[in-house]
Amino acid sequence: MTTEATATTGLSRSLQQLLARVRAFDARRPRVWDSTLTLFWTAAALVDASGGWRNTAPDPSVPAWLVVALSLGLSLPLYRRRRDPLAVLTVMACAALVSAASGAFLQAGYLQLIPLFHIALTRPPRALLWASALLVPPLLTGAVRFPRGSWDQHVVPALWTYALVALLGIAVRSRKDHTAALVDRARRLEIERDQEVRLAAAAERTRIAREMHDIIGHNLSVITGLADGGRYAAAKNPERAAQALDAIGTTSREALAELRRLLGVLSDDAQEAARDPQPTLADLDTLITGVRKAGLPVRFDRDGTSPDHALTPGAQLTVYRVVQEALTNVLKHAGEGAKATVLLTHTLQEVRAEITNTGPAVPPPPPSGPGQGLAGMRERAALYDGTLVTGPLPTGGWQVGLRLPREGTPS
Repeated sequence: MTTEATATTGLSRSLQQLLARVRAFDARRPRVWDSTLTLFWTAAALVDASGGWRNTAPDPSVPAWLVVALSLGLSLPLYRRRRDPLAVLTVMACAALVSAASGAFLQAGYLQLIPLFHIALTRPPRALLWASALLVPPLLTGAVRFPRGSWDQHVVPALWTYALVALLGIAVRSRKDHTAALVDRARRLEIERDQEVRLAAAAERTRIAREMHDIIGHNLSVITGLADGGRYAAAKNPERAAQALDAIGTTSREALAELRRLLGVLSDDAQEAARDPQPTLADLDTLITGVRKAGLPVRFDRDGTSPDHALTPGAQLTVYRVVQEALTNVLKHAGEGAKATVLLTHTLQEVRAEITNTGPAVPPPPPSGPGQGLAGMRERAALYDGTLVTGPLPTGGWQVGLRLPREGTPS
């Protein structure tokens, strides 16, 4: 960019900043600007009334008091031009009509262009018809009473001037409307973004609550089972008690690690936490081994040959959490002597997980909050267009059935 171009850009920016400050001041104190403009044009009209008006007047013998009165009538109403431009133009047009009829032809009559501009800027288009009805009579009166050459030499140039000023007001109004529309659209977009952020935050809180419920509920149930078993074995089989304590330590460390990873997304170490993988179907064996150590016999079968990695990570986490929650409920509510079976079935269209137990047909208690327990399992399934069916078995016990369609297959 050349030096001249840089200087031009800097000057343009300075002018824009100056105009912005003037507009801001006018918005804060509109009466200051209205008074200043009115006093300026009143002074100019009175200066013309002191004698200059005779240079263009067809009849220089018009009384001085009438010239002064007409000059004030053409300038003082400008103070209210923004609040009621049509009324201002009406008063000024009456003064202009007297000026044309008397032969004074005061140049202050051109001040009618100012309220005309404000009518085009702020009023409906039909207001311009009323403005035309006010502006044309003085022109015709002057052309008829004091003809100079052909009548159109006095009327047509003035009409063109009025038309150009009206078009300028319409153009400025269109630009202001466009700018206002852009500002309104930007405001709506900002509101929509805020709503999206709030909804995303609410969804994230629900997800974290659900994950913490699954992690804490399952691992505490396993630890409770291990502790009960270790207490009974302590008197008769110290070696079994030591194994139970080791299993409690392992389960506690795993629970802490999962919680640390989950809560890490809320801290500055979110990127580090994100690199720690979520549980997948490959971790089901570890999960079921921990449940078995807690004292619940679990039979785990797989049916089908489709690989686990054909599922998305989110879908695998859903299956894992549903199995985890179902086994946790068995540990909590099925009672002594209960047994559980986990059947994982893969097909080309879907993945099914069935968790059954032989304990009493007692459903788990209602969740203490949103996104937990059975409600949390149903929400997880719904995220992937899946279904969750729970209920007692005819032969006793309880069953949880999960069905997840694979991506690209109808749900």
